[in-house]
Amino acid sequence: MSGAAQEAPETRETPDPAAPDPGSPHPAAPGRDVPAPGTPEGKRRVGTDGDRRVGRRTLLIGGLAAAVGTGVLARAELGHVWWRLPGVEKPREEGVVDFRGARWVAASSANWRRADRPDDYAIDRVVIHVTQGSYRSAVKVFQDPGHGAAAHYIVRKDGGITQMIRELDVAFHAGNRGYNERSVGIEHEGFVEHASSFTDAMYRASARLTAGICARYGIPVDREHIIGHVEVPGTDHTDPGRYWDWDRYLLLVRRAGTAADPTGAGATPAGAAGT
Repeated sequence: MSGAAQEAPETRETPDPAAPDPGSPHPAAPGRDVPAPGTPEGKRRVGTDGDRRVGRRTLLIGGLAAAVGTGVLARAELGHVWWRLPGVEKPREEGVVDFRGARWVAASSANWRRADRPDDYAIDRVVIHVTQGSYRSAVKVFQDPGHGAAAHYIVRKDGGITQMIRELDVAFHAGNRGYNERSVGIEHEGFVEHASSFTDAMYRASARLTAGICARYGIPVDREHIIGHVEVPGTDHTDPGRYWDWDRYLLLVRRAGTAADPTGAGATPAGAAGT
């Protein structure tokens, strides 16, 4: 299950991509390096004014650096916060989901960090989790501000999909800050010890969801980029466990990726989709 602890407010805009989330229940041992994906600049915005936007971004970052001083924020880090300036951030609509057919149920704002991905952080991984409990219990804890963790999505045994955090934003799900910033987290209802938790409906729904995420962000469909929570450095989680059928799952993801609209992109208001 998502085990990243809440990030300290004073560090939210100056992340160390090589460190696990501050306060994680599974911190790295003192002096231990915790590898994480690199942090190149996020993909530039595309469109007819793409070149102009890049120039504007450069000017905005330069102005922001002059305003706060390079001793306060490294110039590279300013590249992750430039979108907060007026007129730059993507517009948002309450309750809109990123995957068509998902149901929107908002997680507590204490369990994620507002961002503008993939412009500030490239998204290059999907992390597979297991809730170690029921769907209802997972929703409850992700809505608890004291829990300090939540994933973007929960997939139920019957195949229903609930989105709790926008893909734009950084969910505290992986227990490693660099992985949080560059991944989408998907929880699956059930227990790692029970093979019966992983139903056909769940596999197929989750595969469609993952195929959509991979298509949206150009993520390769392989085991390097679609990983289990157990593979995230700096944590002691074991999910999805030995009963999760990776070969079957990746086959389903690849098949779903051949759909007419593999992105599954949706603009569905809250409560209008799912069950």
